[in-house]
Amino acid sequence: MTTQFLTIRQEATGFYKEKGSKFFAYAYPVAGLENIETHLKALQKEHHQARHHCYAYCLGPKGSEYRVHDAGEPKHSAGDPILGQIKSFEITNVLVVVIRYFGGTNLGVGGLIQAYKESARLALDKAEIMVKELHETWVLSFAYPDMNAVMRVVKECQLTVISQELEERCIMELEVPLSKTNVVGEMLGRLHRVTQIVK
Repeated sequence: MTTQFLTIRQEATGFYKEKGSKFFAYAYPVAGLENIETHLKALQKEHHQARHHCYAYCLGPKGSEYRVHDAGEPKHSAGDPILGQIKSFEITNVLVVVIRYFGGTNLGVGGLIQAYKESARLALDKAEIMVKELHETWVLSFAYPDMNAVMRVVKECQLTVISQELEERCIMELEVPLSKTNVVGEMLGRLHRVTQIVK
């Protein structure tokens, strides 16, 4: 079972020039389609004079959800080479956009493939690649006197508390890395008064 994947930590950019055409490349870490739309709209606004806004993205721990867009360039000459670079870096949850300003000279399909591939590579080369853990959300219910025991588990296993309601009966929502679910389950199982573990 996949418990972690590689992605990029923050936005990175690259620039490539070929026979007068300028290629501006942007790589973003993304969590989903909404995220992608936001970046695409912002770039459309910033580069409204450019004719070609080509991109590719990969989503999901195995990169199984992906899309390419040639934005008016010949079919397979832009989106595919960009996607090829994302896959060669073995990363996912990533959007790469390459914006082309035409320089007056046709590059041909081979030239375009090379230019979009190189632009994407330049941006991804600058990106910091990081390991990201997959998580589950657990909700715990326990009596207030058991708070210290629960917090010991949270601290020892380095869990993230998403939310908590501290009443006579406490509710705590936790982010549990998939790689730690067995250990956390065992530790919480020893706290007999934690009456409810919802996964």
